[in-house]
Parts: sequence; structure tokens; C-alpha cells
Amino acid sequence: MDLGASTLLCPPLELTDKKEHGVSPSDSSFFKKQPSIPMEFIWAKGEMGHAHEELREPVVDLEGFFAGDEVAIQHAAMLVRAACLNHGFFQVINHRVDPHLITVAHDHMEAFFKLPWSKKLRAQRKPGSLWGYSGAHADRFSLKLPWKETLSFGFHENGSESVVEDFFKSTLGEEFEQTGLVYQKYCQAMKDLSLVLMELLAISLGVDRLHYRNFFEDGSSIMRCNNYPPCQEPGLAFGTGPHCDPTSLTILHQDQVGGLEVYVNNKWRTIRPRRDALVINLGDTFKALSNGRYKSCLHRAVVNRYKERRSLVFFVCPREDRVVTPPQDLVCREGTRKYPDFKWSDLLEFTQKYYRADDATLQNFTKWLLSSNPPNHH
Repeated sequence: MDLGASTLLCPPLELTDKKEHGVSPSDSSFFKKQPSIPMEFIWAKGEMGHAHEELREPVVDLEGFFAGDEVAIQHAAMLVRAACLNHGFFQVINHRVDPHLITVAHDHMEAFFKLPWSKKLRAQRKPGSLWGYSGAHADRFSLKLPWKETLSFGFHENGSESVVEDFFKSTLGEEFEQTGLVYQKYCQAMKDLSLVLMELLAISLGVDRLHYRNFFEDGSSIMRCNNYPPCQEPGLAFGTGPHCDPTSLTILHQDQVGGLEVYVNNKWRTIRPRRDALVINLGDTFKALSNGRYKSCLHRAVVNRYKERRSLVFFVCPREDRVVTPPQDLVCREGTRKYPDFKWSDLLEFTQKYYRADDATLQNFTKWLLSSNPPNHH
């Protein structure tokens, strides 16, 4: 899709040339060497807004779902519904993801981020690509940079059982085969759990139980490892600024340092880390799939003055050419369509090329879509 300068929405991507800017955060050593925060990372004081309260809500226990206990399933669906109508965030326990696998995935993440810059550079994200290593997303933005480094890669099932393993071996070398195997298993566990969550979401919305599960069965998802180095002035920067994920569903496991915050009832609330829980938040694509019934979770990550923080994030996405449209019976109940049909690839393109994800991505994407004469999806 072409986008003329006249239709460019705000806030547009601040495309950056590192040679013109004094900041080039290639790896975690950059963050440690800064005597003060470079201006590219600073947010205005009015945008910071501190969280003073913890979000205390019941966790969703999946044990009954796996046991086929209909009473427990309905109770879990009720909790999911209440959370998604309010803010789009909940946590799950007894999720059947092997705790040892989670621990090993964290260990491999720590080992990667401790590599010398020259080795991490092998996996550096190339222009236009979603996959690879990035320091503060400085390859994409020039202002309000996130105080973090990331490693991102894709996961899908298209006949190849080793897509993640292949990524690690091709970018970092044969010695990272084991890391690739660990993340291949981790991604598969996340995919399996995501389909369970899709069933629960369907039950909670009162639509065909398998509707969303079938929609995401052949999805093409994104895995990301985040490392947030200590920040000498945590009141000026964010690890990740306030935003809603453009994807469908996010499954996160955070370490014990803490830093995730969610916007609930016009206040920022902290999320206490739980080793046994996985954090779930809805994104813009699922908001559209629920015809706007469920909220896309507005969240952010703050930084710590003394401690490094890490998280494993799995972004659940449909196949790129899938048309995002809500179930017909949901539309009939609502009486109107909230968003036009779109392909997931269109929203992905919008957030990668034209628009930096925030709390108004979906609304602005809809305007862009309707003004850009998109091809007929039917």
C-alpha cells in the first residue's frame, strides 16, 4: 500500500540515520557507559505518571480447563471476560508450560545478552526486517527511545519443524543450535497455550468455542527476548513506552525484578511478578476480532536504577493473509461493525513503516485503511 506524505498520521515514525545522531545503542555496554541519559531517551515529565498501586485481581487457573471440568471452565471464562471488558489483562496459572523450559529459556536469554557486541552484531536486525537483534530500536526511531535491547524471531508451522533453530544457526552460528532448540520448544509451548486461551476467549464472548482457535491454528507469531539494563535516571525514561500491542494476544513471562505496568481505570498499576504465572494481554487485532467488545491492554515497562530486568514475550498473530473480521453472531448482537475488515499484514505494515504503536493505533490504522483504497479482501 502506498502512503502519500499528505496522509501520514501522527505520531509518524521518526526515521533515523545513526550517523546524524549522537546515540547508537549497539548493546548493553552502551547503557552502562552513559554518565547521564541521552536526550533521545527522555520523555516529558507529564508523560511519565507514576504507578502507586498494585493491580490485584484473581488469576485464572487453567487446571479445570485441562481436566474438562465445565464448572471450572465457565468460572475461568467469567474471570477472563471481566478482565477483558475492563482493561484486557490477566494472568494464568497451572498453564502446563514446563517450568524447567521457562527457566532454561531465561538462561539462554541471559547468555545471549551477555555476549560481546561483536557476536550479537551477527544477529543485527536488517532494515525492513522484523527479526534480529536491536539496541533501543534506534534503527527505527530517533526520539523517546526505549531503554532496552531486544532479540526477535518468528515462529510458524509451515512444514518446517525447525524454523527457530534455523534462525539461530544462520544468524549466530552452529554453536547456537541448542539455543535454537530451546526456543523452538518454548514457542511451541506458547502456541499450544495460545490455542487454549483462544477457546476460553470464545467461551467468554459466547461465540463458537472453536472459532478463534481455528482462526489462529495456522498463525505466524513473533517471539521476543527483552533486556532492560539498569538506568541511572529511571524517572526520565521507559523500558517500553505506553502502548497497546498491535498483535492479537501477548503471553509474557517476566523475571522477579518487576517493571510491567497496566493502565486501569485511569491509573497506572504495577504488576507483581509471579514465577508460576504467565501474563496475558489482549492486543489491537483481537479487539477488532471481538468487534471492539474487549479492550486492547494499554501497558508500559519502567526501568530500575540498580537491576537489569528481562522478559520473554510471545506475540500471537494470525497468518499474515488472514482477514481480520469478527464472528457474525457477535456483530448481530452488537448491531453494528466497529472496524472494517483488514488483513493482519496491513496492520503489521502500518506499524512497521508508518506509525509507532501507541494507545490509538487501531483507530488511526482504520482511518489510514479507509483513505488508502485497500484491495478488496473478499
